[in-house]
Amino acid sequence: MQTLYTLEAREQDAKPGEAVKILHRHFDQSRQLLTYLVYCITEVARYAEKDSRLRASKHLPSEQDLNVNIKLAGNEYLWKILEDPSWKKAVEVDKPQLQGNENGGDLIRRLYLELATTEEYKKYLSEPGRDRRSEKEILEFIFSSLLLPNELFLAHIEELFSNWDDDADMICQILMGYIAKPGAISFQDIISKDKKEFAVSLLETVTEKKPVIMELILPRLKNWDAERIATLDMILMQMGIAEFLFFETIPPKVTINEYIDLAKEYSTEQSGQFVNGILDNIHKDLVKEDKMHKINFKGN
Repeated sequence: MQTLYTLEAREQDAKPGEAVKILHRHFDQSRQLLTYLVYCITEVARYAEKDSRLRASKHLPSEQDLNVNIKLAGNEYLWKILEDPSWKKAVEVDKPQLQGNENGGDLIRRLYLELATTEEYKKYLSEPGRDRRSEKEILEFIFSSLLLPNELFLAHIEELFSNWDDDADMICQILMGYIAKPGAISFQDIISKDKKEFAVSLLETVTEKKPVIMELILPRLKNWDAERIATLDMILMQMGIAEFLFFETIPPKVTINEYIDLAKEYSTEQSGQFVNGILDNIHKDLVKEDKMHKINFKGN
């Protein structure tokens, strides 16, 4: 959807293969966002050691300054992340340490100092030894209860990543799974091969079959000014019809419901109802004309 919208906004036609390149850039942005969020968690955790050095180097350090608890810097799950080959490669490629360099360091410091005041952190420090559950939960707490609710942090992320609003739910889910089991995902393949192949196939189908698709849409717009229809609505209808005609394993009801939800979330207040009406009518006509060929769904 985002890629098609980007192409639609251009004044000139896309060159061969350009649409897929744009799509892959969206995939890269998702990976970069995940990499940066994990980086921020690790930096907050590692700041315990830096805080200890800074306080000990004061001209007249207090007893408290000389005895900062750096347990968090040795967190078992933290070091599993830091030693994960996939994570190391992501850092090498995406260079999260260079993003937001102007105020990122100060923000990490602020977040750590805020963490140090929480009861959850004090409890973590007071527990003897290293309990695996506690090691995992303190990193989860840093992300879900410290970083995400912090307005400064969210503003920082939104400034760096234009895809935050669209990707946040997916990336946060992946990240929480990664904290629970470091090394369980590949940063280079956070979107599965099957999903990537489907996305490319749908994108290429919509762009290549657009004349055929528009022949089905335009007659249904007799009472509408096609020029005034929201661009996203038109794109979503094109994607839906592409699935009707060229993706035989996707049930039509699944297609319709999916694009209604996307229209409600990304377009206008009336878009869900509008997209639903057009797609439903086209679906019924395709079934009547025996142009809907689905596997095991019998037009439903």
